[in-house]
Amino acid sequence: MTVGKRVFDVVFALLLLIPLSVVILVVSIVLLIMQGRPLFYVARRMRAPGEEFGQLKFRTMLLDESDFGASGAHKNWRITRAGRVLRRTRIDELPQLFNILRGDMSFVGPRPPMREYVERFPRVYAQVLRNRPGVTGLATMIYHAHEDRIMARCTTVEATESAYYRRCLPTKLRLDLIYQRRRSLRVDLWIIWNTLMTVLKPNWQGRGPRRVPAREKYSVEHVKLTTLQDHQTPAE
Repeated sequence: MTVGKRVFDVVFALLLLIPLSVVILVVSIVLLIMQGRPLFYVARRMRAPGEEFGQLKFRTMLLDESDFGASGAHKNWRITRAGRVLRRTRIDELPQLFNILRGDMSFVGPRPPMREYVERFPRVYAQVLRNRPGVTGLATMIYHAHEDRIMARCTTVEATESAYYRRCLPTKLRLDLIYQRRRSLRVDLWIIWNTLMTVLKPNWQGRGPRRVPAREKYSVEHVKLTTLQDHQTPAE
């Protein structure tokens, strides 16, 4: 992470915490009343190869000690009533402001992966995790809704894992590599703005600008599968 990106993250996080601390407090009280403790879900994620951290979120599911892997429709029964609202509005991710202040995450970057993915595809993630994981990112902004639709059709653990490895992960990694080539403050601000508008207006992605602002002329369609194959592509 560059000094400029780190300074931006800290200053922006502190500015957001001034108004959002009230929202965090209210949500904490509501969750305490509706579903009890723990208020937060601490997901073990990787911020760099060999470096794990606890990603903070408001808890939106019933507790299950055997929980693992990607989330598909087979986990829907565990989502609480309050959790559905928090997920739809992305409020469940507000505690990640503290991850940003600690330096575990940035506002923009690849979504932090689970250890099993990093260990299975070490060469790809050695490249992707050169950028600090982000609350949002190019892959999140462009592919999140489509990924949700794919995973919503997976009713078993096996179907979820297969769909994630075969369909979601390769595309997300391509987008993460595109971001790595084109990362800049301008691109970060563009991603933050479009992510915010997507939350406020669900159809924003259909109307808003989709081209990444940069000098290089790349697009999602132009990134060939060989880009990942050179770094150890997830098996089909």
